[in-house]
Amino acid sequence: MLSNIKETVEFLRERIGETPEVGIILGTGLGSLVNEVEVTHQLIYSQIPNFPISTTESHRGRLIFGLLNGKRVMVMQGRFHYYEGYSMQQVTFPVRVMKYLGVKTLFVSNASGGLNPAIKISELMILRDHINLLPEHPLRGMHLPEFGPRFPQMNEPYDLGLINKALGIAQRDGIKVHSGVYVAVQGPALETPAEYEYLRRIGGDAVGMSTVPEVIVARQMGMPCFAISVITDEGFPEEPEKVTIESIVEAAHKAEPHMTHIISELIGSL
Repeated sequence: MLSNIKETVEFLRERIGETPEVGIILGTGLGSLVNEVEVTHQLIYSQIPNFPISTTESHRGRLIFGLLNGKRVMVMQGRFHYYEGYSMQQVTFPVRVMKYLGVKTLFVSNASGGLNPAIKISELMILRDHINLLPEHPLRGMHLPEFGPRFPQMNEPYDLGLINKALGIAQRDGIKVHSGVYVAVQGPALETPAEYEYLRRIGGDAVGMSTVPEVIVARQMGMPCFAISVITDEGFPEEPEKVTIESIVEAAHKAEPHMTHIISELIGSL
């Protein structure tokens, strides 16, 4: 894996000629943040050696480099999921590439299902912690000391300083946000009513199929992380409504301007 990472990094360095400071991973229906980026380079995932290819609807599959609010950024417009058939090493491969390219801080967004009745559809939830129920761990297997400690601390998976700054930005600019616990599950089937109840009982405020593997790898490599969810459906009504990928994307699009504003302002404050 290390040789693949170095090959990909060399390929990208030859083409971009710049060192990104911030890595951004955009989730389902949340790709429009790239419209705020002063783009200098962009590549399709299939053009990049060793990169997986995004197979999920609404994930564009482009790697974008440029400036966002004065900071050099590397943006994944579309991510990879374990349910697509990729290994956890493949899912998190881009995060390791980011680190080797020079990225210091990771920002992650996702669309997730609501477990907390106080958080409604198209509202934002800043992650303060997570519960990992994925069946595979991204650090499983041979340990490479170059990546960081074998047993990384996860007492602060999401950087408290960035969380507090984001909450301040939202309050200043009149944006309603929540903070909560994200539960990561395998998917791709959505949860049953009993599963929603279980996830809520163990402490979850939202549930999704991404984010946690990338954050674990970033924390192992010493990168502070900030993550934000858009609630796209509700798993707590007595009679849950039918959910489709179209309704999920629509709900994400409604919240996208506020999410984009918070991330852009937060990056500008670094």
